[in-house]
Amino acid sequence: MSLNSFALLALPDSSLTSILASVDEWPVPHGATAVVHHGTVIATHGETDRVFRLASISKVITSWTCLIAVEEGSVSLDDAVGPPGSTLRHCLAHAAGYGFDTSNPIMGVGKRRIYSNTGIEMAASHVAERTGMMFGDYMNEAIFEPLVMSDTSLKASPAYAVLSTVDDMSLFMKELMHPTLISSATAHEATTIQYPELGGVIPGLGSYKPNPWGLGIEIRDHKQPHWTGSLNSPQTFGHFGGSGTMMWIDKSIDVGVIALTNRNFDEWSTEALVAWPSLSDAVIRAITNHA
Repeated sequence: MSLNSFALLALPDSSLTSILASVDEWPVPHGATAVVHHGTVIATHGETDRVFRLASISKVITSWTCLIAVEEGSVSLDDAVGPPGSTLRHCLAHAAGYGFDTSNPIMGVGKRRIYSNTGIEMAASHVAERTGMMFGDYMNEAIFEPLVMSDTSLKASPAYAVLSTVDDMSLFMKELMHPTLISSATAHEATTIQYPELGGVIPGLGSYKPNPWGLGIEIRDHKQPHWTGSLNSPQTFGHFGGSGTMMWIDKSIDVGVIALTNRNFDEWSTEALVAWPSLSDAVIRAITNHA
């Protein structure tokens, strides 16, 4: 029987709350988490109003901001951005040829999925240039203000320097699950695999061929091993961050999980790559009554 065939249950709050309490056992100074189901926060744990650095989860917010600019007509996904032959789409999909943090490309456009802060930063710079606004100001007006994410801000690079809380990120997850700031067609494009033939490395995780990615958003597809759970469907999308943060949304069951910590991933990666899938599977089992 497939996971999708299980009926979703109305859970008592205590059921998921006890599952989320496992975050207290993670080797981090502080951790907080929440579960969103059908557009509602159904469980939380920890200091959900504590401000954490999102690290690379920032890329998802930055990409969503760029897509708002696309819908407003300020930019196009086909705009030339980056090295010759590269577009805004290439930059958002880690396909422009930039290295992780290189100012110049290290490979031809569309040759390999090279996870890159630079590509995301180039995308944000293009939006800033075309809109005539600082990217942080545009992001604030486009996302944080309308979603009332009052404790969220961009402090430096749009690739990794958004600060936020679990409470605010729960609001953003609702937007990812049921978009209000962009059309459903554009949101679908964001979570559709771009340049599906490309392989590449996910830093801290491994090499994948192919390495599916949307527009600034990682797509689970059939990657093994992975930082999400074994029960997450191939439709799952999201991101994890180098500050020990992770966020995923499984469209097949309309569930999202956010977990923020303040210990760098590389300091507890072995534990994180057990803890995150374990938490994810426990949440999915609870919500779907999966045996």
